[in-house]
Amino acid sequence: MTGLDDLGIDPSTPGFFLRPDYYEVLDRLRSEAPIYEYAPGIKAVSRYHDIRTISRDPARFCSGRGVLVNDPLRDGGMIAGSILHMDPPRHNEWRRILNREFTGRALGRIEDRVRTLAAGLLGRLPRGEEFDLVGALTAPLPVLVICELLGVPGSARPDFRRWSDATILASDGRSTLDPEAAASVMELVGFLDQLARDKAADPADDIVSILVAAQVEGRTLTPGELVTFIMSLVVAGNETTRHLMSGSLMELAARPDAREALYADADQIPGVVEECLRWITPIQQFARTVTEDTELSDVPVTEGDYLVMLYASGNRDENVFGATASEFLPTRVPGVPNLGFGFGEHLCLGAALARMETRVLFEELAARRSTYRQAGEAVYLPSSLVRGPDSVPFVFD
Repeated sequence: MTGLDDLGIDPSTPGFFLRPDYYEVLDRLRSEAPIYEYAPGIKAVSRYHDIRTISRDPARFCSGRGVLVNDPLRDGGMIAGSILHMDPPRHNEWRRILNREFTGRALGRIEDRVRTLAAGLLGRLPRGEEFDLVGALTAPLPVLVICELLGVPGSARPDFRRWSDATILASDGRSTLDPEAAASVMELVGFLDQLARDKAADPADDIVSILVAAQVEGRTLTPGELVTFIMSLVVAGNETTRHLMSGSLMELAARPDAREALYADADQIPGVVEECLRWITPIQQFARTVTEDTELSDVPVTEGDYLVMLYASGNRDENVFGATASEFLPTRVPGVPNLGFGFGEHLCLGAALARMETRVLFEELAARRSTYRQAGEAVYLPSSLVRGPDSVPFVFD
């Protein structure tokens, strides 16, 4: 058997998640080296309970020294206003600004609007003709929803997918950006800065207006903090939901019997969304820095070590999800929380929104008893953060 060191395991490489033996590599990491040092001082964490331990203990495993596998903060870059990079108690104060906006009760007020948007997109899909599922359905829906929540004018919304994709590329380090992507990121920064200024002058009932008026640490947010905060919401509200929807429909297209069973009993839909989230794991990894010498899975980790949490591995941990952990089972009854939206204090702020959007889409498909099939290979955008198709040909029959 090839040794782990001979497999070229490097989660910092964009596209690592796309290698054909990816899930076999994760299985071996959990079994043979749950804390695997793939570069000096950088260790991949592959077991569910270790990932939960790290996520729930910001005192020993902090976010303030970086959370992305290729985090610019580790190279001296500054990311003002990113709650991803904050630790308690500061993180709690910043997150509290919007906590109420993303509760299930608050989101219930917009569910009818999400349903209308989903129905409109489904109604415009061609019948019996090949089209790009991502471009026609799974990318526009979350973009429309997050733009409405933020208060983005309709004329700017067509640019948001391009801007969001460029920001994901930027998470792998600015040196990987081509000039077009770099220009897109700067366009987004400029647009969000102006949007915040417009909301300050003429506030409305939207999230950007709330952020502009918010007080943290006894002051209002600076322009740079506002832009970074809003940008994190744009990316989180778009990318995660898009890839969850795309991957879910690809899996159900490959299992028409499971799809028909879902249509026959729509009460299953919330559970199916959870299984899709576990199986697909749109956000593949985040990281923390060890603040004091300790152990994980009886393996020593040292102060200063950078721990990369492999969420997809944790979500297929057989010691947690049982002997069928490596199978996609739409009828699985969720027993423990999956790691699809992270865990602990940095649980994705928009988790309830993404679940609701995906549930509503499934319900609208079930109401139509839509049949569909994948018509060719998906094309993936290499990333060290997200795993999901950039385009995938589909046919709705």
